[in-house]
Amino acid sequence: MNGSAADPDAVRLACELAHDSNAKVYAMYVIEVKRSLPLDADLAQETARGELVLADAERLANTLNCDIETELLQAREVGPAIVDLAHERRADVLVMGIIYKRKFGEFTIGETVPYVLKNAPCQVCLTRQPESA
Repeated sequence: MNGSAADPDAVRLACELAHDSNAKVYAMYVIEVKRSLPLDADLAQETARGELVLADAERLANTLNCDIETELLQAREVGPAIVDLAHERRADVLVMGIIYKRKFGEFTIGETVPYVLKNAPCQVCLTRQPESA
């Protein structure tokens, strides 16, 4: 979860997959902490945003009759935090949602998604918002 318009689609997809296999859904929000700050720095504004994003995920999952557990983490980089939690939770699949974005006129998926695709210990399911969204 990152607070983008793609989050609801990712939650819906994760809940659908969980219903099909009687699995548990975990949603995480990672606060990226600058290297100039201690990893456990008090980042109140970012924490509040993460809590709102995760609360939205919980509300949506509840409407879909899906059990969800949320986690707010602080890390130096988002990709490694996602992969580490997937290892810890022994995840069967990671579901990620991304928005359609362009950089220098070309479609891009940023840095986090490629890192997760390369390093995840499990399957990765990616859902992308349409260009017009």
